[in-house]
Amino acid sequence: MKKIFSFAILMVIFLGMNVTTIAQNKFGHIDTNELLMLMPGREEAQGELERHARELEAQFTTMQREFQTKYQDYLENQATFSQLVRQSRERELSSLQERIMEFQESAQQDLMDKENQLLQPIIEKARNAIEAVAKENGYTYVFDRSMGMLLHAEPSDDIMSKVKAKLGIE
Repeated sequence: MKKIFSFAILMVIFLGMNVTTIAQNKFGHIDTNELLMLMPGREEAQGELERHARELEAQFTTMQREFQTKYQDYLENQATFSQLVRQSRERELSSLQERIMEFQESAQQDLMDKENQLLQPIIEKARNAIEAVAKENGYTYVFDRSMGMLLHAEPSDDIMSKVKAKLGIE
């Protein structure tokens, strides 16, 4: 009986400490997607990324046109080709098709790398501002509303205005 009573007292003390600890926490939230849309330099980075994508698309289109032209020529003249010429043209078409597929895969990776290169400094600057505001204002936790991971929460402070002020964004 003494053990149960001691255990009960320990549990009350433990739970009391946890409630006190939770009450001392300060929660905030921010919509990082909205913040990133307001960040200086984002529009320039987006424009550069779109220009790069157009360049890659133009190269891809040129390669496709070359393939179409050669394939059409092959279809129109295959009856007149000798076996050796026909095989040579088929290998050429196959090789060109492989190069197009490789280019497409490489271009997708290149575009993702370019996006990371251009946006990473902007994201890092936003992250640093959020951390600074959280520390300056004593927030224990800051949730990202844009991620949609928090289904319910008690009211918390929206720190968007403080982060925007830290970054000099109006």
